Amino acid sequence: MKILVLNSGSSTQKSALFELGPQLSPDPIPPLWEGKLEWDGNKETLVVKNSAGKKIRTDGELGAGDRTGSVEKLLQHLWTGPTAIVKTATEVNAIGHRIVHGGAKLTEPTRVTTEVRQAIADVASIAPLHNQVGLQGIDLATKLFPNTPQFVVFDTGFHRTLPDEAKIYAGPYSWYEQGIRRYGFHGINHEYCAHRAAQLLGRELPSLKIVTCHLGNGCSLAAIDGGKSIDTTMGFTPLEGLVMGTRGGSMDPGILVHLLRTGSSADGLDNILNRQSGLLGVSGLSSDMRDIVQAMKNGNEKAKLAFDIFIHRLCSCIAAMAASLQGLDVLVFTAGIGENSSEVRSAACARLGFLGISLNQGKNAGVRSDTEISLGDSRVRVLVIRAQEDWSIAQTCIRLLAKET
Repeated sequence: MKILVLNSGSSTQKSALFELGPQLSPDPIPPLWEGKLEWDGNKETLVVKNSAGKKIRTDGELGAGDRTGSVEKLLQHLWTGPTAIVKTATEVNAIGHRIVHGGAKLTEPTRVTTEVRQAIADVASIAPLHNQVGLQGIDLATKLFPNTPQFVVFDTGFHRTLPDEAKIYAGPYSWYEQGIRRYGFHGINHEYCAHRAAQLLGRELPSLKIVTCHLGNGCSLAAIDGGKSIDTTMGFTPLEGLVMGTRGGSMDPGILVHLLRTGSSADGLDNILNRQSGLLGVSGLSSDMRDIVQAMKNGNEKAKLAFDIFIHRLCSCIAAMAASLQGLDVLVFTAGIGENSSEVRSAACARLGFLGISLNQGKNAGVRSDTEISLGDSRVRVLVIRAQEDWSIAQTCIRLLAKET
């Protein structure tokens, strides 16, 4: 069956088409076709390629700010132009969507219905950079693939096992009764990485205490004990926790109260917290870790400061996750920064030696994904694992389709 996955991020739109049989594979299968849109301000980059080696790339301006129009053009490359891999849209058997926030009601993958779409919309204000674009993807898929079943998989779902002490904030208990609690995010990839780590190490997942570091434009950690999430760094929204590309992570809430009292608006603060903070806010240069590292090497002091703050918060939170686990067997780096920045991995592990981490610097410098980079005598195994959200979502669609037949 041909499964199309739409993975809508805050600054990217990834899409992939998989051909999968009824027997689920323990190893990721490359897609038949994949496309990616990236936005940097009003600059747009499109890359599409298929399994036959055909590839196109375009760079330009986002026309009139029309993200949906750009995504529609991306998907049309499935059946038109040099990268076409199907003859018509009707060859797609199912569509899977990554949805960042499912709220309290949506914790399990499910088919898209009118009620499910509304429930996603009801919590869109909690994850403003993500849920709205996820809804746009659902609506666009309905337009382009009108008779194709659609399914949604939630980044918050994996964290449904958080114990009360980890998920309930120490505000008035009525907050929790209103649905204000730590939900956690990036759960699709955190869950996948835990299973993949056990597979790579030849260990049973129930025996492992794992911290997974999802480090991309958005960043979060998960403490995974026996395959279950017991703690995480993101909370009610994707703003909490680590320093990120344009988000600053955890801050003293008194700062926001102070700014509101001195003339800032709620919308203005929302924009600052989501789009003008983090690596970009500190460096004044870029939200991209690659740019930060290069500028740091060239002597840019604010870039170095942004890097140092990123590492400080990362290490503090890794240690906190290890404390929640009461031990640590495996540390996993994944996603754009986690997989590609040897500088981040090296700097972080250098500060975490007290946990029993010893990094093989040679392997770290030339690492390929799904590889161990720790020394043989390291008490904690350190792995780099490629994020496979799209493949995980495609697998979920196959399982859900099987239940329906």
